[in-house]
Amino acid sequence: MGQKTHPIGFRLGVIKGWDSKWYAPRREYAKTLHEDLKIKDYIKNRYKVAGIASIEIERIVDKIKVKISAARPAIIIGRKGQEVEYLKRVIEKMVPGKEVVVTATEVKVPEINAQLVAEDIALQIERRVSHRRAMKKAIDNALKAGAKGVKVQVKGRIGGAELARKEWFLVGRMPLQTLRADIDYGFATAYTKYGILSVKVWIYKGDVLPKKEKEEILKKIEEELYGSTKEEVS
Repeated sequence: MGQKTHPIGFRLGVIKGWDSKWYAPRREYAKTLHEDLKIKDYIKNRYKVAGIASIEIERIVDKIKVKISAARPAIIIGRKGQEVEYLKRVIEKMVPGKEVVVTATEVKVPEINAQLVAEDIALQIERRVSHRRAMKKAIDNALKAGAKGVKVQVKGRIGGAELARKEWFLVGRMPLQTLRADIDYGFATAYTKYGILSVKVWIYKGDVLPKKEKEEILKKIEEELYGSTKEEVS
């Protein structure tokens, strides 16, 4: 039996970190968690056009740091930072009595960010673009941007068919069981006239090597490149 697990959750604490970084006692845990979800839902709904890849929330005593990674951070920042100030005031109302710091950073290569790719495919399907064309275009763009493997899956009543089905494409490598493999995962929903379609994207960016192993590989490369010349000089 093939047991499925979340590619990011599977790697937490190994090569991936948590999106929410805080500690709360048992009584406060549920309240704090729902505050986080409320903040994330508000940001995603208000700044949908900005192409939000991830929202990280860090809590330190009476301070909350909200770090937003987006394809178009200028929309979140606004003219002269007015939009960020507005967002800051809204979050302060959600979590009263705490200082809020909001930062927006740009996703340098959106073509290899799985969440942004999934949302783009979902948007194209909603605009009645052929799902196969959207999937293949996303794969080509990701591979050109440096991805080592891409898998895209669309599931539901594709093309308004009577029966739901799933279609997927895989190009390159996708080592899902390798913990040190840096695999980004994104999920989006396409709302069409004939039903809801789910879009899933996996992007393999290469292996994250341990420090010792990385140093050994670099040493070998240096020896291959400069070993003979160093001997000649000496």
